[in-house]
Amino acid sequence: MTDGKDEKTGTQDMPVDATRTGTQAATQDRSASGGGYIDYALAKERGIDVDDPRIGLKIASERLAIVRYVFLVQVEDGIATADQRACLEYADAVLIGWPEMDADDVVDPDESGRRTVADRLRSMEGYIARFSAEEAAGHVDTMADLLVRATKCVAAVRRLYQPDFPIPTYAEIRHVVQGEWDDDMDKIDLKEPATTVEAIEQETEKADEQRDTADDGGDQANKAGKAGKQDGSGKRNDGKREGK
Repeated sequence: MTDGKDEKTGTQDMPVDATRTGTQAATQDRSASGGGYIDYALAKERGIDVDDPRIGLKIASERLAIVRYVFLVQVEDGIATADQRACLEYADAVLIGWPEMDADDVVDPDESGRRTVADRLRSMEGYIARFSAEEAAGHVDTMADLLVRATKCVAAVRRLYQPDFPIPTYAEIRHVVQGEWDDDMDKIDLKEPATTVEAIEQETEKADEQRDTADDGGDQANKAGKAGKQDGSGKRNDGKREGK
């Protein structure tokens, strides 16, 4: 690395200036994932205006949407716990109706607000990096906690850009989801067969009765078969005697 530039990537090694806008302020230092620096030239080639003071709004929503989807895939095949459901509901509440960068109700944060945006985006990236590590380890409950933390960062960013938009807290959503989850579990319990000792004894007695009935039926069939053979034998003997 020479003159503050990485010779391999061509990206600039600069100290963090939190007064700068959006992406630059959030990513000029090394991210918590150890992912190096932003390639601003590449970003511009892809049509991203890295100098737009509202770029943080776009970054926050897109990053959270990806993490939310990854977590949904992890839990969709089973019965999600109340915590797992709540973290998804919280992410949905923060992302719903996400505004375009040029929306009428979106404002440009002041200098203090830009510093806060930069700080929240850095924290978000740190949680996402840890989320990825926990995903690889298969720790779903820890992933849920990290999704909540990343979502709180995104909620803070949205409040700065869209201060009039109402965003519920995680605690509020968690409370509602817990009630819904309890109701769902009660319904599942009602559908499950009884497993009391009395129920087991009744099932056992019923099975014994069915077995006894089957045994009695088999004995009667055997007796009837023997009797039929004797009758047939007698008739054949009578026929032979008459012929003689």
